[in-house]
Amino acid sequence: MTLSQVVDTHVSGEYKKASHRSANFESRIDFKLPAITAIPASIIVTKRKASDSQPVPTGGLSVQIARIDRQLLKLLQERARLSAARPLSGDAQSPPGVPAAEEEDVYARVLGLSKGPLSRRCVRAIFRELISGCRALVQELRVAFLGPQLSFSHLAAIHRFGQSVEFVPVNTIAAVFEEVNRGHSHFGLVPIENSTDGRIADTLDMFTRLPVRMCGEVEMHIHHTLLAKCPRNEIQEVYSKPQALSQCRNWLIKHLPAARTIEVTSTSMAAQLAKEKPGAAAIASVQAGVHYGLDVLAERIEDNSSNITRFAIIGAASAPRSGNDRTAMLFQVEHRPGSLVDALAIFRRNRLNMTWIESFPIPESNRKYWFFVELEGHESDSRVRRAVATLGKKAVRLEILGSFPIGETLE
Repeated sequence: MTLSQVVDTHVSGEYKKASHRSANFESRIDFKLPAITAIPASIIVTKRKASDSQPVPTGGLSVQIARIDRQLLKLLQERARLSAARPLSGDAQSPPGVPAAEEEDVYARVLGLSKGPLSRRCVRAIFRELISGCRALVQELRVAFLGPQLSFSHLAAIHRFGQSVEFVPVNTIAAVFEEVNRGHSHFGLVPIENSTDGRIADTLDMFTRLPVRMCGEVEMHIHHTLLAKCPRNEIQEVYSKPQALSQCRNWLIKHLPAARTIEVTSTSMAAQLAKEKPGAAAIASVQAGVHYGLDVLAERIEDNSSNITRFAIIGAASAPRSGNDRTAMLFQVEHRPGSLVDALAIFRRNRLNMTWIESFPIPESNRKYWFFVELEGHESDSRVRRAVATLGKKAVRLEILGSFPIGETLE
């Protein structure tokens, strides 16, 4: 595959499909493109005309591109050999792949050097797959996510880990936690917060039940798309998961007032139903529409143009300190006047900035609550350690859920 094909593929949609195990390293290091090249030709945007089907001449630019492709491949393989000779960060409890400052340094360095014409998103995607392939030479990771494939959780997992991993789709958030807790998967990815609908209660509940650690985050803009096999005026039913329907409620009332909305367990299942049922449409990702052969009837139909979902990466250990970290914790205080104020004052005295706080009812209790807090800093920082030690003396229960690098928001 030539460099120009790589660029075309990423411009037309770099996350069409997730890949699974590769038979050899060459298929891993080639950005896993064999897994995403099965894209209908009709959706690939190109500048070519019908008359361009003539054989490409062997001289001129084609010769230069072929030479550069050979040089690129040689350098990529050499980079991979060096990476394999130097084990990546991690041990038996924290295997390679923990979101570490080292990988972010790679992205920052190459993006700073890039002067175009490739976009920052494209350059980052190329190096993400390169890092993923190199990591797989040391250890191939298993990553559990809230499935099925092509769900937004799946796309977020690809954003973070690349495609040289074994993705494990499961049916519930609880099952993701169980996969990690039992050691069946190295990492899991679960939604934790949405800018429209707020906290994800199932995720917070599982943090109180199982001793897993939060070791990373992915913030991703969620753009919803109306997909169907029929024209918009023939749509009678719209399928999607409850959160997606909620996030597009006003658009649906305005543009499809007569259509019945039906909740299903995932946006991917909605796309499959839209493919099979006459008069049915789905709210899902563009990638799901491509996979199921659906037409895009309307894009970005979410009511909130800044609709962002934050996903938590869970594992057995916190991520190493990067210098730009957050720490998550949960605690319970006595049920008396001022107890919560006293607890929060500890963070102020230690000059720690809280970035998130949520209350969550303790099951089978009478008006008792967990408090989930995130603050800036790593659990190994002296100020964080002092605050945790002081809070531990006042709280009925205190647990550090993990520290992780602050992630950038992905489009």
